[in-house]
Amino acid sequence: MPRVALTPEAADVLRRLRADHGELMFHQSGGCCDGSAPMCYPAGEFRTGSADVHLGDLAVGEFTVPVWMSAAQFEHWSHTHLTIDVVPGRGSGFSLEAPLGVRFLVRSRLLDEEEL
Repeated sequence: MPRVALTPEAADVLRRLRADHGELMFHQSGGCCDGSAPMCYPAGEFRTGSADVHLGDLAVGEFTVPVWMSAAQFEHWSHTHLTIDVVPGRGSGFSLEAPLGVRFLVRSRLLDEEEL
């Protein structure tokens, strides 16, 4: 069972961003302000390491987008399934979608016992 998914609207934004920026990645740090929102970066621009958890790879047609979360944040979200969505408005971070007038956000649901 994948731990992360995305909405068709978010997939459309990712296709546009990939055309402009190449390979992409998401990271959710859990910091203040927009740190709890998923940030989209060009692949490799945000360095991940042992303090991060790879939640999975989002399939967007012919390409995939890896999704990472800080291990500290994952402790709080480990019992949930996350769906990356997009809504109108600008976040205050460095995420690639900001100039488009939209922002990514996470919608969550509790995992069933058999999904844990």
